[in-house]
Amino acid sequence: MSYEKSNQWVKHIDFILFDLICIELSLFLSILLTSGAANLMGGRWHIFLEMPILFVCCVFFAEPYSGILRRGYLQELKTVIINSILLVIVLLVYQYAVRPEDNYSRMILLIYLIFDIVLSYVCHVLRKRRIRQRTSAPDKGRMLLLAVHGRCAKKCVERLLKNPYGMVKLCGIIVLDGTYDGIKEILGVPVSGNEENLLEYCRSNVVDDILFYDAGQELKKYEETLLNMGICVHCSVVQIEDNFLNYQVNTINGIMTLSRSIAPTALWQRAAKRGMDIAGGCVGCLITLLLAVFVAPVIKIQAPGPVFFSQIRVGKNGRQFKIYKFRSMYADAEARKKELMAKNKMKGFMFKIDDDPRIFPFGKFLRNTSLDEFPQFFNVLRGDMSLCGTRPPTLDEYVQYEPHHKSRLAMRPGITGLWQVSGRSEITDFEEVVRLDNEYIRNWCLSLDIKILLKTVLVVFRRKGSV
Repeated sequence: MSYEKSNQWVKHIDFILFDLICIELSLFLSILLTSGAANLMGGRWHIFLEMPILFVCCVFFAEPYSGILRRGYLQELKTVIINSILLVIVLLVYQYAVRPEDNYSRMILLIYLIFDIVLSYVCHVLRKRRIRQRTSAPDKGRMLLLAVHGRCAKKCVERLLKNPYGMVKLCGIIVLDGTYDGIKEILGVPVSGNEENLLEYCRSNVVDDILFYDAGQELKKYEETLLNMGICVHCSVVQIEDNFLNYQVNTINGIMTLSRSIAPTALWQRAAKRGMDIAGGCVGCLITLLLAVFVAPVIKIQAPGPVFFSQIRVGKNGRQFKIYKFRSMYADAEARKKELMAKNKMKGFMFKIDDDPRIFPFGKFLRNTSLDEFPQFFNVLRGDMSLCGTRPPTLDEYVQYEPHHKSRLAMRPGITGLWQVSGRSEITDFEEVVRLDNEYIRNWCLSLDIKILLKTVLVVFRRKGSV
């Protein structure tokens, strides 16, 4: 999580501007139809300022434009409906928090929703059609010739054709080793010949760019001639893999590097996640202090000893920190752990048994309700943990890790996470835990954190998977 990727919402600024116009127009029409022209701005003019601001906040956190150009008509309609309803819900929550006396009629909101969904959907479809027309026009875009060896020709063409809306068009393929002699096309792209045809094809056809993929000697042989012909020469620096897009060009103290990480993130995403952690940590710490007033005496009575349990855990990329919980076990729990290892039901490096005798009665209640986790909000506020993340392993578990297990430590550990809301009591295979943690890390976005937090609330209230 250390390298930055490009901002998707900035890339689709055109769709954002169209949606802002649709929102304002939908508000105008809905109020006009329900209240009339005379009352259009009467007392509620502020909604025309608040709605765009709330919309930008939703874009910032929910990332609704990710993959917008690849969506079909039905998927686009579904996404537009969900985003429009989400914005109305955010507006209602905001109005209730700031101005409870402002009550927008159901009719205004219903008409607004209808207008916004229709206008936004039409704008999205027309805009994508315009982009498709612009990029498919024969006189638009840069014509790219691919020079590649036969063993990786198909995979390279698949990657280059992945974005049909790009301004670079694959006009032909030169198969350098001649393995495709006699074959006219690969995935619909014409095979223009082999190495012998390279210069002649570039001389007699429109070629703006040529990409040499995994072609060191051939590049050296033709590079100077191609540059003198006015053609931009590109050379691949990495082999294509399934996660090829995770490569980033960086500069470290003046040294240019090709960097790769498990899940690159943008600076604004990391800042927003930390902002959520600070806000949630402050609220959680206040609740923890209130809980301590009631929880501490019971713990002292049932199991004399400290109220809080602390333990060294392993965080991001192996950093050690001290985690805090309300104590739910007897004071000699760690010493008795070795006696109970034979009953461990987890396959791997984690420890869990049914009806753990080290837990005192009130401790079981704390665990069933997840109240024992609340002191971890202090870890969140300090920056050792996050609201959402992976479970931080103990030192005993960490020293047994194999190399691929450490991938689950690529992010800050969290109070909750994908594993926790996927029925953690039913999962007994540590490799499955690693798989879920890696799935979370590789697919991380702010909206995923919000979904996990909402699911965590449901899991806690149902008391499912909490022991």
